[in-house]
Order: sequence, then C-alpha cells, then structure tokens
Amino acid sequence: RVAGAPRIAVAGGAAFTFGYAEHVELLEAAGADVVVVDPLRDEALPDGAAGLVLPGGFPEQHAAEQSAAEGLRAAVTALASSGAPVHAECGGLLYLAKSLDGAPMCGVVDADGAMTPRLTLGYRDAVAPQDSVLARAGTRITGHEFHRTALSVPHGARPAWRWRGHDSRPVAEGFVLGRVHASYLHTHPASAPEAVTRFVRACAADSTRSEATR
Repeated sequence: RVAGAPRIAVAGGAAFTFGYAEHVELLEAAGADVVVVDPLRDEALPDGAAGLVLPGGFPEQHAAEQSAAEGLRAAVTALASSGAPVHAECGGLLYLAKSLDGAPMCGVVDADGAMTPRLTLGYRDAVAPQDSVLARAGTRITGHEFHRTALSVPHGARPAWRWRGHDSRPVAEGFVLGRVHASYLHTHPASAPEAVTRFVRACAADSTRSEATR
C-alpha cells in the first residue's frame, strides 16, 4: 500500500457482478488503494477503509445471504454514518436500502426495495442537481437503467440525478445523503473519469483526517 493512499473498498463477488474493470483501474490511477470485498463471503470491511463503492449486480438473487451477513451490513452502515464517501449504483442502491424483498439490508437509504414484473430499461441523459462526492451541480452524464426492482421511495429530498422522461416530464431519481451517492443509474467511469478523481479526493481527505486524529 502506498503511504497516504486512501483505502477504498469495492464490492464484488456473485451479488455485485455489474462492475467495470476500468472503475478499479481509474480508482487506482487516481491514487486509491482498492480492496475488493465480497458481501457474500467477507464479514467486515478492510481495515482503514475511507470509502466504499457498491456497483450493480443481482442482489435480489442473494438477498437472504446478504441480510444474514449482519456484521458487514453494520460496518457499511457505520461507514456511511461516519461521513465517508459511498458510491452505490443499482444493486448497490438496493443493498443500502432498509430491506429487499423483506430481507433487512443496510438501512442507509430510507426506502424498501422489491422485485416487480416491470423491466425498467433505457439510456438517460442526466444532470446532477447539486454537489456530491461524484459531481458538481450541473454536471451532465449519460447512463442507463436496467432493473426489475423498485423502491418504495424513488428519490430523496436531494436526488442523485434529474432527467427528462420519454414524455418530456421531469424525473428525479436516487439519493444524495451527506456523502452517500446512491442511484439506479449505471454510469461508465471511463466516460466521466473526473467523477472518479473527485471521489478519491474526498476519500483521501477523510483518510488524512483519520490519520491525524490517531
């Protein structure tokens, strides 16, 4: 580990298969020490974790197993509550919810997730409504949705993204909760490397403060 490099945990394994290899590469290129965590196998976050990335996947297929890993869920909740940067997309958003198909999850996002018969699918030209650990207000990105789940609350008081639907109506989606950015929208990190750099810098600032108080 390079001295001073913020340690960032990235969820992987069978429940979080929809991540991009480029994401880890860009995190490391921006100066992060990346440690992959499997929520179906690991019981804790890596020591010194200053941030967390929860990519997409199929957590609904593993809801009971993820729920049973109470120690890791508690660690994720504590990390988010401490103000550490957290970036969650789709499956990661569901993991941060209160529950998924009735199985308790991390409870960081005040909403419940459930499978539905409807497939939500499509590209989105989205805008960041306010500053977050990923982007400054007004930043435009292109992402896509692909999920059969839905949340009981589609967005928070501070949405992660806004866009226009196919009927031109405004859509608000996702949650910015302190330094947690959680959304259904998948974004490719190579299309917005500045978002990765911004996230790593936020984690580095936290890591430096943590070291200073030891």
